[in-house]
Amino acid sequence: MSTQTEVLTKWAIDPTHSEMSFSVKHMMISTVRGHFENFDATVEAADDTFKDASIEVSVDIDSIKTKNADRDAHLKSDDFFNAEKFPKMTFKSKSFDGSTLVGDLTIRDITKEVELDVDFNGVAVDPYGQTKAGFELSGSINRKEFGLKWNAVTEAGSVVVSDKVKLVIDVQFVKQ
Repeated sequence: MSTQTEVLTKWAIDPTHSEMSFSVKHMMISTVRGHFENFDATVEAADDTFKDASIEVSVDIDSIKTKNADRDAHLKSDDFFNAEKFPKMTFKSKSFDGSTLVGDLTIRDITKEVELDVDFNGVAVDPYGQTKAGFELSGSINRKEFGLKWNAVTEAGSVVVSDKVKLVIDVQFVKQ
């Protein structure tokens, strides 16, 4: 981690070039994808390798989109996220070694440590002189560990919604 004498560079999310998405098996035969439209993230890093950077993310649960308004409303209900009572999902990093990001994910006031695989795509200066950094993150969580417990069983005996949720996060940050 950083020492007092280090000068940390701040980076802010570039929302127009970033997406936080997820996928989950439906009836164990197909995949449903969705994303969150509103989120914020900041990074503080000692250098452009981003190793041991401090990363904080806040996601507006009410901004969930899955291409189906009824499903979105159900996901916002108490059966899943309970967006009214728990409007934010948050992540705070604990460590980043350049390829693995470890941190605390909080959903419905339940905090669990998660590990995400990271592809750091590098740093570049855009045509407007802004320095940007790009990352692709992936991993999975068990939704039931975060209190998203609703499920049903089909006539054939399959569960309607898998417990495993895959996360795919593509983000670009702007140097401040």
